[in-house]
Amino acid sequence: MHILNTASADYDAGEKVAMGFVLISAAPGREKDVFVEIHKIKEVVELHPLFGEYDLIVKLDAPDFNRLGEIVVDRIRKIPGVIDTKTLTGIKF
Repeated sequence: MHILNTASADYDAGEKVAMGFVLISAAPGREKDVFVEIHKIKEVVELHPLFGEYDLIVKLDAPDFNRLGEIVVDRIRKIPGVIDTKTLTGIKF
């Protein structure tokens, strides 16, 4: 099961967008609960379950890197069942 949101979060045209990928470790048996809660975050562009060291990968779009950090710290990390996150910021060439 994965989510692909083809529409980016709502931002004004010309506004800079910060892109980030968040790798998430969930408590055993809580992966689906975490998935459902993350899906509710409007800045989520893609969401995929994984096997291996991490259980989920999330692609986020935010207006800037400060907001990106707030989403990770204030929303994702506070979801019951989230054990650990690793955030990678994206760039455009």
